Amino acid sequence: MSAETLTGRRVRPAGYTLLRTGRGSFLLHRRAAAVALGLGLVLAAACVAYLSVGESFVAPAEVLKVVLGQPSPDELVVGTLRLPRMVLGLLVGAAFGVAGALIQTVARNPLASPDIIGISQGASALTVGAMTFGVTSYSVLPYLSVTGGIVAAALVYVFAWRGGLHATRFVLIGIGFAIALRSVTTLFMTKGDYLVAQQAQIWMTGSLNGRGWEEAAPLGWTLLVLLPAVLWAARAQRTVSLDDDTATALGVRLGRVRLGLVLLGVVLASIATGAAGPVDFVALLAPQIARRMTRTAQIPLLCSALLGAVIVVLADLAARRLFSPTELPVGVLTAAIGAPYLIWLIVRSRTVGGKS
Repeated sequence: MSAETLTGRRVRPAGYTLLRTGRGSFLLHRRAAAVALGLGLVLAAACVAYLSVGESFVAPAEVLKVVLGQPSPDELVVGTLRLPRMVLGLLVGAAFGVAGALIQTVARNPLASPDIIGISQGASALTVGAMTFGVTSYSVLPYLSVTGGIVAAALVYVFAWRGGLHATRFVLIGIGFAIALRSVTTLFMTKGDYLVAQQAQIWMTGSLNGRGWEEAAPLGWTLLVLLPAVLWAARAQRTVSLDDDTATALGVRLGRVRLGLVLLGVVLASIATGAAGPVDFVALLAPQIARRMTRTAQIPLLCSALLGAVIVVLADLAARRLFSPTELPVGVLTAAIGAPYLIWLIVRSRTVGGKS
């Protein structure tokens, strides 16, 4: 028994620092805080590079002037063309990162990503269906995406529930729904006008091309409204990560908490899909990389959000410049990174399962 226990003081977990704020206090994971700070610096550098590099190079000093609202000859290039698109990429990446973290936490499976288990496909099916019938307004499509994602998630949740939420069943049923919904989306595209089908195909790839404040502003306000729910989720996921018997003994209503976390993750993934299309694998990559970087018991939501934003911003920068003057959809680059990672996850899980 340690000296701290004998003296009646609480023993802090290893790697944590106790911070006091007024009447309250909370534990801060030192490594997670350091990783979040590092990711914040990387994201800032990525944003400066994004706004500087293009058909015409803009000096970082001029970029900062535009961002700070000071007069600059590069206002049109930076402030009008690049900045709104970059802000949308930041918001989309952060939303996908947090969504993936929440859903993977509930399912206890690194493969439980919105674009793997049918949520993004549900959002895509309803959105593309609406586009086929002439609804192309970007003020309406995000709401349809949220509706489609929620309906798809509800179906997966209901079919996967058998006296509890089994991780493997949840993922397998989600993959089945994803395949079925992708087929429905393809059917809508074949029934629609050629130009609509072409527009839907670009949207389905996940693209920031031609997007700006019209898409970024509603997404930003929605994320701001959902911020209290995200803060609740950061606290609630600690209990969900425990085994069911321990969590129940602590008085946690697991069914309600899990449903709340899944619903929040679905809404975040769906609104991000509505704004930029299903940018694949961001929600899969960001949470797992963040967890490996921080070495925490739970998937860190802040680091997942920052990493998701970094991935989308850098991927879109590469998509703009690799094959210039042709601009690739950002989803092409994220898929090129995420597909090998998905294969590695599957092979690794099979190897671990075989050894056990």
